[in-house]
Amino acid sequence: MMNSIDANPYFETGDWLVIAVYLVGIVGLGLWFGKDQKSTRDYFLGSRNIPWWGIGFSIVAAETSALTIIGVPAIAYGNNLTFIQMIIGYIIARIILAVLLVPHYFSGEIYSPYQLFANAFGPAVRKTAAGFFLVSETIAGGFRVYVACIPIQLMFGIKIIPAIALFVFLSLLYTYFGGVKAVIWTDAVQFLLFMAGGIFTLLYIPQQFDGGFPEVFSRAAHDGKLVWLNTKFSWALASDGGFNLWMGIIGGTVMVMSSHGAEQLIVQRVLACKTVVDARKALVLSAVIILPLFLVFLLVGAMLWVYYRQLPMAIPIPEPRPGVKPNDYVYPIFMLTAVPNILKGFLIVAILSAAMSSASSALTSLASVSTMDFLKGLGGKERAEEFYLRLSRYSTAWWGLLLSLVAFAASQRVNFVLNAAFSLRGLTSGALLGGLLLAVVWKKGRALPVVFGMVTSLAVMTCITAFWKTLIGWPWYTLIGTAVTAPPREVNWCRVGNGLL
Repeated sequence: MMNSIDANPYFETGDWLVIAVYLVGIVGLGLWFGKDQKSTRDYFLGSRNIPWWGIGFSIVAAETSALTIIGVPAIAYGNNLTFIQMIIGYIIARIILAVLLVPHYFSGEIYSPYQLFANAFGPAVRKTAAGFFLVSETIAGGFRVYVACIPIQLMFGIKIIPAIALFVFLSLLYTYFGGVKAVIWTDAVQFLLFMAGGIFTLLYIPQQFDGGFPEVFSRAAHDGKLVWLNTKFSWALASDGGFNLWMGIIGGTVMVMSSHGAEQLIVQRVLACKTVVDARKALVLSAVIILPLFLVFLLVGAMLWVYYRQLPMAIPIPEPRPGVKPNDYVYPIFMLTAVPNILKGFLIVAILSAAMSSASSALTSLASVSTMDFLKGLGGKERAEEFYLRLSRYSTAWWGLLLSLVAFAASQRVNFVLNAAFSLRGLTSGALLGGLLLAVVWKKGRALPVVFGMVTSLAVMTCITAFWKTLIGWPWYTLIGTAVTAPPREVNWCRVGNGLL
């Protein structure tokens, strides 16, 4: 069993050189693109002069964590390709957001979606929604840091605490100085790196078989690994962990409408676009990219199944930890032991790039919401832009510390953190989307009913995850929470579009 090793016997000088060049290069790139920050508009909106295609790449990178890169292959390795049905909803949601909701984000100088809550219902609803996001993203972001450090610990042979510290420090370095512009450009590069890593694996594994691609796909199909469609409706996940088409079309659509329309992690990138047209292009580009990205890594998982039916693993799978299942180690072990040196270094860089992208995205989104939705103008007193820019950087550093503490707590298996990490995003996503839809539809209204609806949604979802988790799968959580906060009779979709079609 391998929890940590003193010196990694699988790395050679060339691998370490590739990794070092990447780390120095990505930090330097972030600092370069983030220079000349003079205001919060520069820091949190990137001066709104970033090309839409860079933002499109960044959107995909922000939602793709290291756990996605190792966890998606693990899904196919352990089951099949039915997760690809969820991506149908991911695409539909982006189109809906691009057509109906994006114009509302360009109705003024908006820094977060929660300003729309304030415009419609006042500051109390804005702070409620922003608070939901800060709590859920802090827990989820810290947990992603912890999970990302587990394969990093395995691959680098270091203990978990130094891995967390190093990982957060490097992500914080360019985020602190460069703001969202640095994050978006490093995201774009990191997306290309981990996509290239997946494609390389997809091409490399069949070369290890005499029959090449036909043999690998034939074996995978024989073992049921290429099954991708399940049209049987169910509220629960299949007994083998598989998904169904309706979870993707309905549940996945609503879920991504929340994550990409009501949560600052992604919306901040949309707000950094120059115009409504550019924002729509960025979302559509991310919709075009997301399907091949997930398909590549699902096929990697199916190929890894075939590969390890023929050859034994060079490293025993470590003990599972909270958030990391045994199969999540399969792809990192393959990278570490089955790929030639130098190429191995590039694959490890793919994991690092996904991990750093998710961490820097959390940092800049948390800093923007805490600064612009809570601290700016606090007490009715406005200050100079230099003060708020300095405050924004301090806030970024503070969230870096807090994410590290959450990651540390998760590594020590603190039950509260672990339970919250697994459920909190699903508990709040419906409340945020429901509140946003009400803000767009009602335009003006009283704060109390909206706050009550959001809190009720949180309570209902807490009960579901506590008592009916096996009966209702997580793809449905956002839909249920949204329906509680904003019952369908209250949402007229023609009014959501506001005549902008």
